[in-house]
Amino acid sequence: MIEQTQLFKNGEGGYRAYNAPALTRSVKGTMLAFCEARNSDPTVMGGDSGDIDIGLRRSFDNGCTWEPMQIAVRTGPDTDGNPAPVVDRNTGTIWLVFCQNFADGPENLIVEGKAPRTVWVTSSKDDGATWDTPREITDEVKDASWTWYATGPGGGIQLSSGRLVIPCDHVQGVAGGYQDVASSVATLAGFGHSHIIYSDDHGEHWHIGGVAQAGTNESKVVQTIDGALYLNCRNYVGDHRRAYAWSYDDGTSFTESGWDETLPEPICNAGLTRFTDENSHDRNRVLFSNPASKSRRERLTVRISYDECRTWNTGKVLHEDHSSYSDICAAPDMSICCLYDWGYGSGYDGLTLARFDLEWLTDGADSLA
Repeated sequence: MIEQTQLFKNGEGGYRAYNAPALTRSVKGTMLAFCEARNSDPTVMGGDSGDIDIGLRRSFDNGCTWEPMQIAVRTGPDTDGNPAPVVDRNTGTIWLVFCQNFADGPENLIVEGKAPRTVWVTSSKDDGATWDTPREITDEVKDASWTWYATGPGGGIQLSSGRLVIPCDHVQGVAGGYQDVASSVATLAGFGHSHIIYSDDHGEHWHIGGVAQAGTNESKVVQTIDGALYLNCRNYVGDHRRAYAWSYDDGTSFTESGWDETLPEPICNAGLTRFTDENSHDRNRVLFSNPASKSRRERLTVRISYDECRTWNTGKVLHEDHSSYSDICAAPDMSICCLYDWGYGSGYDGLTLARFDLEWLTDGADSLA
């Protein structure tokens, strides 16, 4: 079984474009699909700054049908972006961490120390129907020496200990800026780092966790069966491949790190999720999605790891043409949902949700049983 539905179409709903997908599932089984809803100028850093809000659609039937879009966060005609939701299974609260900057203070100025970038959190106790007034947590989660900062975009996780974890990234110090593509890549290769933030008191306070190796950027995280954390990262250090780092202390530090030659990518974001948990009597699986190409953002591919992220199968392609950012999540009925940037021919047309099962993904070589 596979079906694909365009959830957010560029130019509709009062917004020029939609980007930065994030998926999560509530304790009650509601599927929540977040994104950046953009009215920003596409000529300024690709439209990553400007008038940007956080949009949300919800599904109550395993991702088959979806409620109309609502706006989860809008603080004004500025940039509210990089949605990173995490569900507290103990309280049922959905936390949404995000970043904010001035509409006219894009990433290149932030990296040069000429514009601010702040971190905020809001929450919902009614499965995303309403959201609390956002509160700033910059002082808790951003080191004074960091300039650029990004949460997600994409879903965080809750550890077996109850700790809430959000994958993030930053630029260390005031860097040389983004005069062109080459200089931006060099800056991120030398001064960019993935890191995580965490909360041990159900989202009330947040802290900086471990920092990954230089050259890493947007990332996703899973907890493995033995309790370790696997951080899979966008990578600016050569040969168009994903980077990774391992933590053996609940994300307080990352020690073992490297690059995965079997996960090609044209420098982009990806999706990562556990498909079975530590209490499963079935095979344990972790799912990974990304544009599996070294030439351009195309061939959105979903892979499976059966050995806790040490190796990956060859996967299956969801979309051959334009495809970039993605997030992936299991629905309550154990169907798989992947929300990703989608387009044909000349460019992107919005965000599409692919809903499929394990039989389709593995051509019947695996099963949901």
